[in-house]
Amino acid sequence: MGLISAKTRRWAIPGVLILLTALITVAIGRPRQADAKADANPGARDVVVHLFEWPWASVASECTTVLGPKGFGGVQVSPPQEHVVLPGSGYPWWQDYQPVSYQLVSRRGDRTAFANMVKTCHAAGVKIYVDAVINHMAGGASTGTGSAGSTYSHYSYPAVAYGTNDFHHCGRNGNDDIVNWTDRWEVQNCELVDLSDLATESSYVRGKIAGYLNDLISLGVDGFRVDAAKHIPVADLQAIYGQLSGSPYIFQETIEGGAGEISPAEYTGVGDVTEFRYGDVVGNAFRNASLSGLQNLPGQMLVGSGDAVAFIDNHDTQRNGRAKLTYKDGSTYGLAEAFMLAYPYGTPSVMSSFTFSNADAGPPASSNGTTTAVNCSSGWACEHRWRTTANMVGFHNAAYGTGLTNWWSNGGSQIAFGRGSSAYAVFNRDGGTLSRTFSTSLPAGTYCDVANGDYSGGACTGATYTVSSSGTFTASVPANSMLALHVNARTTGTSSPGSCTSVSVSFAVNATTVWGENIFVLGNTAALSNWNTSGGVALSSASYPVWTGTVALPKNTTIEYKYVKKNGSAVTWESGSNRTLTTGSACTQSVSDTWH
Repeated sequence: MGLISAKTRRWAIPGVLILLTALITVAIGRPRQADAKADANPGARDVVVHLFEWPWASVASECTTVLGPKGFGGVQVSPPQEHVVLPGSGYPWWQDYQPVSYQLVSRRGDRTAFANMVKTCHAAGVKIYVDAVINHMAGGASTGTGSAGSTYSHYSYPAVAYGTNDFHHCGRNGNDDIVNWTDRWEVQNCELVDLSDLATESSYVRGKIAGYLNDLISLGVDGFRVDAAKHIPVADLQAIYGQLSGSPYIFQETIEGGAGEISPAEYTGVGDVTEFRYGDVVGNAFRNASLSGLQNLPGQMLVGSGDAVAFIDNHDTQRNGRAKLTYKDGSTYGLAEAFMLAYPYGTPSVMSSFTFSNADAGPPASSNGTTTAVNCSSGWACEHRWRTTANMVGFHNAAYGTGLTNWWSNGGSQIAFGRGSSAYAVFNRDGGTLSRTFSTSLPAGTYCDVANGDYSGGACTGATYTVSSSGTFTASVPANSMLALHVNARTTGTSSPGSCTSVSVSFAVNATTVWGENIFVLGNTAALSNWNTSGGVALSSASYPVWTGTVALPKNTTIEYKYVKKNGSAVTWESGSNRTLTTGSACTQSVSDTWH
């Protein structure tokens, strides 16, 4: 064996301590890592779409024309920092994950274009989450200048003032690459496929990374998807996050491995984590037409719903063969994406790809490698525009904060379920038509099937279904298709006096909040969760500081209610006595309040 340098030995000590800590927590039960600051969440309008490799101008346009109107909460954008440029490799997609500096100049646009995108998306009610590459810089095999013209070499990146002492040199495996993925120290101190591994235990390096992220926050960025997070110790990430302005929403790429590997569950104390099991379980269920086992989906996941970002596929799993379904599977993939938006688990992340046959291929580009404007009919898959995805975002938003109800299954390829009194979905992966009368908790009325038609202004371009006063409706769902109803897409049953069996009550409360807080209304009736703080009706912040929402309540009934603020597991009740309202006999009613 060769000699181990003093610097390497110094790095080895924290690794031993981390390993000892891991062993202790296994013995006594894993505590949650203390937060550097509040673990933010994305809020009630939480569906994220990953517009993979989209240029900034195209993202801005999509926010205005599609994402905002359809109710998407945020966009995950590809890394905006200066990256390597590899014409000899055909400008592959992964060149963007090799930083040269933290200047905001990439093949998708410059700083001005990026800032304009953020501003435009915010105006449409859509947040921006940046894919943040902070574990490493460019690899030694890359050559040339970066996308902003900066020079660099292995362990030397002058434009960001990183030198050889700012990187790990693990002294193992000949080329310093990770070989033993069950060795915690090696995974977090050796190189990921030749990429210069930043010494994130260094206060200097932490400051540089925090400076980059804070620069993005200054431009209005709302949060970060932290790339390769499991290659950075939790304590290092906690120290970096603690230097960030405000409370950005953070979700971390933490790929689950085999026995002995670092667990994603270790990172839930400092941010959400990507739940890779989700795509495996749900993807397999829809691919194999075996849906009945999805009823207890949370029990099959590694982390709880509040800590998870759920996805069917992402840009990596599409290309490395791990994804059970991708856009190439057509309607089956669309059904799986729709299920993710219908079922109450995690923060949903929808993939929107460019088409490819070569797994290394980059996005549609000009001759110099600059990404061209998105055209969904040429080279871009645009899965998020599929009706069974785009319209199910509205379903998801209507059902936010409600639990799973009225589950039905034929024991195999057909399932149906509700989301409280807000929504109901049917999925048929069988080869024949599913015809039956379904029992729901929906209020009476006529509903647009948003999976097969578009709803606007009280009208539906597709089929409608009438839910009776007892909550039942009859439908025939064709093979390999679905049906979806929700209370915000009703064509009748919402405004005709005397024709309804409940009152559609619209709540509005003026309430200021801090980042991560959401407003709910609770009360002494089942529709308001009977005061149970794990439920309640989530109100929308679209008209902030006025929070709004609608719920069906019994007619001619006096209801007690109150507003609460929720931030993760923390619940704050407004002060004073319970509020009251009497619903009367009209089909609709509105209340307007101010937070006490």
